[in-house]
Amino acid sequence: MATTPSNPIAEQLDLSHLKGSTLLIGLTGGIGSGKTTVSDLLGKLGAGIVDTDLIAHQITAANGEAMPAIEQQFGQSFIDPIGALDRTKMRALVFTNPEAKKTLEAITHPLIRQETIKQAQAWITKGAPYIVFVVPLLIESGSWRDLLDLLVVVDCPEDAQIARVVQRSNLSPEEVKRIIHSQASREERLAYADVVIENQEDLSVLNAEVMQLHQKILKIKKGRSSSS
Repeated sequence: MATTPSNPIAEQLDLSHLKGSTLLIGLTGGIGSGKTTVSDLLGKLGAGIVDTDLIAHQITAANGEAMPAIEQQFGQSFIDPIGALDRTKMRALVFTNPEAKKTLEAITHPLIRQETIKQAQAWITKGAPYIVFVVPLLIESGSWRDLLDLLVVVDCPEDAQIARVVQRSNLSPEEVKRIIHSQASREERLAYADVVIENQEDLSVLNAEVMQLHQKILKIKKGRSSSS
C-alpha cells in the first residue's frame, strides 16, 4: 500500500468562498489513467477546468514563477538548457530525499494554490456550470475531499497505466511502476470515489461515461438550485 502524505496544496487551499457559487468537482486517478482525456471531454461540455498538474508545469517552465527560487535552492544543475526545471533530475532527487521534496513543495505549492483559486474564480465569473479540479494526488490528502461536492476517479488496470506512460514519455516501465506505487493504491481511490470512470481503451465508451457524469452533475446542480 502506498503511503498517503499530507498535501499542503489542499491543506491551505480555501475554497469556502466559492461554495454555493457553483459545484466543485474533484477529478483524480493514477498516472496514465486518463485524467486529462476525461477533463478535456468535460471542458468541451462547458465545465471549467483547473488542472493543478498543468499549473505545476507552467510555474516550473522557462521564466516560470517558481524558477528563481528553485535555482537558488537547488542550483543551476537542476535547470535545463532552456531555463526550465530539469524534471528527470528533480524526480530522481525527490524520490530518494524527503527533505528535498519538502523544499520543492515549499516553493511550488503556494504558487499552485494561488493560481488554482485565481482560475476557479475566473471560471465562476465566466459562468461555468461547474468547476473540475484535476488533482493527481487528491486522495493522498484528506483535506481536498472536504472542499468538493463530488469526487470522480478515473480508473484502469495498472498494465494499461504503464503502457500509456511509457508510450508518451521517456520513462522505463520500472520507473512508471515506482511512481504508481508511490501514489495512493487503486483500491484506496475507488473507496473514496463518488463516481468511477472506467477508462479501458474504447473512446466511445469513455465518451458515454463522461456524458453521463456531466448530466449527473447538472442534475445535482439543478436540485440544489431548486431547493435553495
